[in-house]
Amino acid sequence: MVASLAPATLAQDGTSAPQTLTLSPAQLFDFAAQAEARGDFATAEAAYRALAGNPDIELRTEARFRLGMMLAERLHRYADAAIEFRAILDEKPGAARVRLELARMHGQLGHLGAAERELRAAEAAGLPPEVERMVRFYAGALSANKPLGVSLELALAPDSNINRATRSDTLGTTIGEFTLDENAKARSGLGLALRGQAYLRVPINQRARWLTRVSADSDIYRQSRFDDYSLGIGTGPEMQIGRDRLSVSVGPAWRWYGGQLFTISASSSADWQHPLGKRGQLRAGASYARIDNRRNDLQDASSFGLSVGVDRALSARAGIGLQLSASREAARDPGYSTTSGGIGLYMFREFGSTTAVAGINYSHLEADTRLLLYPSRRIDNRYGVSFAGTFRALRIRSFAPFARVRFEANRSTIEIYDYQRVAGEFGLAAAF
Repeated sequence: MVASLAPATLAQDGTSAPQTLTLSPAQLFDFAAQAEARGDFATAEAAYRALAGNPDIELRTEARFRLGMMLAERLHRYADAAIEFRAILDEKPGAARVRLELARMHGQLGHLGAAERELRAAEAAGLPPEVERMVRFYAGALSANKPLGVSLELALAPDSNINRATRSDTLGTTIGEFTLDENAKARSGLGLALRGQAYLRVPINQRARWLTRVSADSDIYRQSRFDDYSLGIGTGPEMQIGRDRLSVSVGPAWRWYGGQLFTISASSSADWQHPLGKRGQLRAGASYARIDNRRNDLQDASSFGLSVGVDRALSARAGIGLQLSASREAARDPGYSTTSGGIGLYMFREFGSTTAVAGINYSHLEADTRLLLYPSRRIDNRYGVSFAGTFRALRIRSFAPFARVRFEANRSTIEIYDYQRVAGEFGLAAAF
C-alpha cells in the first residue's frame, strides 16, 4: 500500500517535496494509532480512510470501526461516526458490536426510535452473553440523550392530485346536480416538500426529562392556492419506568392552506412503549385536540384518538410492524362528526447499502348523519400502498438520497370526497 502521509522533506534545491512511503496495512494501522495517540486526528483520519478503501473486507471493516470510534470518543462527531458504522453494517449486517455502537450514536444524537430499532436488530442477529450485557447497558443509557437537536428533510414532490379532489365533473345534491368548477376537481402538480423539527431536552432526574419539540411541515406549489403549511409545538415530560418509556405532551398547532389560516388546535397526547422480549416493541398512544376551523364554524370539533402498534425485528436486516388506530371527531354539526378506524402494516429490508420499506394501510370512516346538502350519509373506505428506498451508496456528506412513492384511493358515498392519487418524494435524508 502506498501512502503520502509523512511530513514533507526538504529537497536538495531547497524546494519542499512530499515523501512517499510504502506501508503495509499493519504498518498503516500502527501509523494511524500513533497519530491518534498524540492528538493528530487529521492524520489519523486520513490513514484510516486510506485503509477503508482496501479491497479486503476485514481490513476495511477494522479501519472504519477504528475511525468511527475515534470520531465518536475523541472528536464527538457522532453523525460522522454513525456513517462509518452504517457503512460496515451495509457489508456485514451481523456485526453485533458495530450495530450497538450505531445505536449508541443514535442515542447521542437524540434519535431514540432509531437507537431502539438497532438494538432489536442486534438481538435478532443472535448475541454472545458478553455482548448481551452491552445491549442491556446501552438500552439503559439511552436516557442520556442529546439535549438539543435539529433535523431537516427536503424533497421534490410530484403529485397527481395535490388537492385530494374528485375527478367527477358533477356533484349530486338534494336540490339537483351541479357542475364542478375546474378548481374543485383533481389537479396535478410538482411541489417542494419541506419538513423540519427542533427539540430541547432538559433533565429532571436520572429517569425523566422535559422535552419541548417544534415541528413544521410544508408542501409548496407553483399555484399558491394549494400550498399547505403546518406548525406544531409540544412540551411535556419523558419518563423511563423500568424498561418502559412514557411521554406526555401538550401544545398548540396551526395549519394554513392556500396562504390562509385554516385551523388552530390545542392538543394533548400520551405515548407508551414497552419491550416485547428481545426483538419486539409494543407502542400505544392516546390523543385529544380541540380544533377551531377558521373557515367553517360548523366544523369546529373535539378530536379523540387511540392507537396501538407492534414492531418486531425479523433479522439483523429486516423488520415488520403492525398498527391499529381509532379516532372520533365530534363536530358542532353532526354531519361533520365522524368515527373512523384503520390498520397499517409495514416491512423493511436492507439490501447492501439500500434500505427498502413497503407499507399497506386501510381505514374506514362514517359520519354521524348526512349533511342537508347531500343525499346520503358520508361513508369512506380509504386504501393506501407505499414504497420507499434510501440509497446510502450515493451519499452526499452525511445525507443520502431517498425516493418514496405512494398510491392512495378513497371511495366515498359523497362524490366530493371520492378521489385517488399517486404521489412521490425525491430528496435527501440522514445517511444512517
